[in-house]
Amino acid sequence: MRLASGQEVLVARVLTDEGNAGFGFSLRLDATEARHMAEWAAGARAERPSIEPALGHAWETAYLSGSRIPWDSEPEFVRLRWLSA
Repeated sequence: MRLASGQEVLVARVLTDEGNAGFGFSLRLDATEARHMAEWAAGARAERPSIEPALGHAWETAYLSGSRIPWDSEPEFVRLRWLSA
């Protein structure tokens, strides 16, 4: 996905068998990093993944501080349409 700044980000969604959805991202375009973050957000991974700061983006800042990620701060994320299970 392209951020409003023009930078690219890889976004992942995990949907558990229980129906929990979790989102993750990687500003380094690392699919494993994004998937692990999404698994943790969905409750499918016990340990919170660590990430290295890359851009100082709002998502990154929120994640690193343990705050709620403001997904809706990026217009393209809001426009994503996910396939249902």
